[in-house]
Amino acid sequence: MSSRAAQRLYSTAVKLARTPLYESHVRLGGKMVPYAGFDMPVLYKDQSHIDSHNWVRSKVGLFDVSHMLQHNVSGKDSVEFLQKITPIDLNSLPIGSFSLSVLLNEQGGVIDDCIITKHGDYEYYIVTNAGCRDKDVEFIKKEAANFGDVSHSTFESTLLAIQGPKAAELLQKFTNEDLSKIYFGQAKYLKLSPFGDSPIHLARSGYTGEDGFELSIPSSSEVETKASILFFDSLIEENPDLVKPIGLAARDSLRLEAGMCLYGHELAEDITPVQASLSWLIPKSRRTPETATFNGASTILSQLKDKTLLKTRRIGLASKGPAPRDHNKIFNVDGEEIGYVTSGSPSPTLGGNVAQAYINKKAKIGELVKLEVRNKLRDATITKLPFVASNLYKP
Repeated sequence: MSSRAAQRLYSTAVKLARTPLYESHVRLGGKMVPYAGFDMPVLYKDQSHIDSHNWVRSKVGLFDVSHMLQHNVSGKDSVEFLQKITPIDLNSLPIGSFSLSVLLNEQGGVIDDCIITKHGDYEYYIVTNAGCRDKDVEFIKKEAANFGDVSHSTFESTLLAIQGPKAAELLQKFTNEDLSKIYFGQAKYLKLSPFGDSPIHLARSGYTGEDGFELSIPSSSEVETKASILFFDSLIEENPDLVKPIGLAARDSLRLEAGMCLYGHELAEDITPVQASLSWLIPKSRRTPETATFNGASTILSQLKDKTLLKTRRIGLASKGPAPRDHNKIFNVDGEEIGYVTSGSPSPTLGGNVAQAYINKKAKIGELVKLEVRNKLRDATITKLPFVASNLYKP
């Protein structure tokens, strides 16, 4: 049996979901693997992981992220509701803008990270992670039940990330909208060929550290799905020297170099945003007893006020040799265990390996440590995050 036939058989046996762009991935030679309940491309034919990674850093990569869950939240109590389950300050977020935030449990732990976009005073669009679909929906609906006028719904569409330094140059060919006037952190509905008058949601954002966009393209009907496939295919076919589809492997190494968290690795329900070095997600306007109405506020505010409550911090590691992986132990030069790796990978941009880890907060940048990789202790150096400076389009 061919490997592709085996992949199809496996997908059918475990009933993996497919994104609207699935057939395009197969046609383009995508190596399909199970991921968060979906059949997703990890690599494409004639591309190595390093090739894919470097392509995004220099040109444009297309990422199918349709497996992510999209939400609409509205109603007069929507602000109070969202500020209960996240630490965001929606009153200071301009309409047409978005922010990273986190869903918090009652102890202040992170249920999931999310992007919240404000389209009106009582109109919000949210994207959460694929692997947390069921628990996120259960959590949101349970919390929403405590508020009067809150409407929450989820929907599926083609969610396409266009990432790389030439992303705007590429996408500008498909719209009359002046993309130079849309900056990182902003979002709007616009017209995009070949979708006619159908509004497409565009956000200038991404998960690679490069400039780019995320497009939410309606795909609830066969006609809409065909249009999204046509758009995806035409981006590649009409711009072969500029654009390539990119899979999950490069997506992970790109976000790792950019110092971005991945749920289930750097983030978990027993880790607060303060412990995760994400204190900036709690704006000063929400750090008073009157405004800190979010879940786990007492724990989070205590950690912000008294740093001695924190024993570890999220930080970077650089090493040579075999790449560190999740849960590898970290020791200081005296042999004392001081932390553990949460994510690790070879770094195509820098050479060697990079990793994120939780390390004793007394450890300093530049300090040498030992990583337990493949049952051997190997040299590593504590470094700042991000490993690669972001290339975001800002005013």
